Amino acid sequence: MSHVKPRPPGEVPGLQPVFQAAEAAMGFVPNSMRTMAHMPQLPFAFASLANVIFGGDLKALMAGLADRIPEPEDAAQNLPPGLVQLIAFATSLAAGCRYCQAHTSHSAHRVGQDAAKFDAILTYEESPLFSEAERAALALAFAAGSVPNESGPGHFERLREHFTDRQIVQITGVIALFGFLNRWNDTLATELEAMPRDFAATALGGIDWQVGKHAS
Repeated sequence: MSHVKPRPPGEVPGLQPVFQAAEAAMGFVPNSMRTMAHMPQLPFAFASLANVIFGGDLKALMAGLADRIPEPEDAAQNLPPGLVQLIAFATSLAAGCRYCQAHTSHSAHRVGQDAAKFDAILTYEESPLFSEAERAALALAFAAGSVPNESGPGHFERLREHFTDRQIVQITGVIALFGFLNRWNDTLATELEAMPRDFAATALGGIDWQVGKHAS
């Protein structure tokens, strides 16, 4: 059973074009996209990415959908930028992608996240630097970023003490996005840019960060 209930297709009328396109291609509306619908613009963004990766024409797709993308619902529920980057950092740690570890820690620092949290990330459950909400989000990030995926019902029970379904979908979206980016950059050995490289070299001693394959 899904940890977040998928939204009925008719509950978000603005999503009908993307749901109809998915049904035309697959024969049904996938529950994954109905769950994404807690952030109504997310199914459109995902459909655009998938369309390009599968060899489609994004310009043709967007010509039919661009003016039909719904307004975001409950934008006030967006996670703080520092927490978004902290989740992305933990996901990248679990996956072992040093490129993304450097990028996410550097981005977190730029939006005001406490740099001391990077050194303490591996002891987040005990460290006083982290709130209970952050611990719940990081627990899912580490579990879901691992291979095989180690997330389970207990992670979501804990998340619901601090976050709405919409926010849990955003947390999961961050983890899933960095699942893509971790694989992309670790597979291609993307060269790490100087700014995040230099930051990580000085700020990530607590995880023994090394540039590794991402050196110039």
